[in-house]
Amino acid sequence: MRRLATALLMLLALAGCAADPAPPPPAFNGTDVMFLRMSLDYIGQGERVVELAGRRTADPRVRALIIELGGQWRSEAGTMRRWLAGWQPPSAAAADPSAHAGHGDPHSLRDADIAELAAARGADFDRTAVSLLLGHLHNCVEVYRMEVAGGRYPPAKALAETMTTHRQAQIQGLLTLAA
Repeated sequence: MRRLATALLMLLALAGCAADPAPPPPAFNGTDVMFLRMSLDYIGQGERVVELAGRRTADPRVRALIIELGGQWRSEAGTMRRWLAGWQPPSAAAADPSAHAGHGDPHSLRDADIAELAAARGADFDRTAVSLLLGHLHNCVEVYRMEVAGGRYPPAKALAETMTTHRQAQIQGLLTLAA
């Protein structure tokens, strides 16, 4: 019995020495990190519209969409922040105005857009909110599609697919409101 135990220990030791496993590839890539960072930025921008519209919209259909978007964004942002905290990717680079020179404007909601919304009243407020959200959600979907096509982290890709489905339905609802 002692010989068997000794032989087993030697075999295990040899197996451990012979196996020099390669480190596993990272669970995420740069596209995943960019998706999370850009999505969090877009959520922050969209929340400015949601906050104003939640208080001032007169149209119950706009209010319902605002409540839906706000809830989804809070949930999605929490998940994204947890992933980024767990991954600990390098800090985001400082915003460089020429960073998007090769592919156009980053399509962000600007302070001027929010000021225009804040200044609008009544039905004009609702039309402006719908218009801003239409453009904003379209840009969000473009970021989600980038993740689906080039991301590596399966849960992030699945989240991007879910977000795409939700935002496309919301875009269709906004188009109905805009008509």
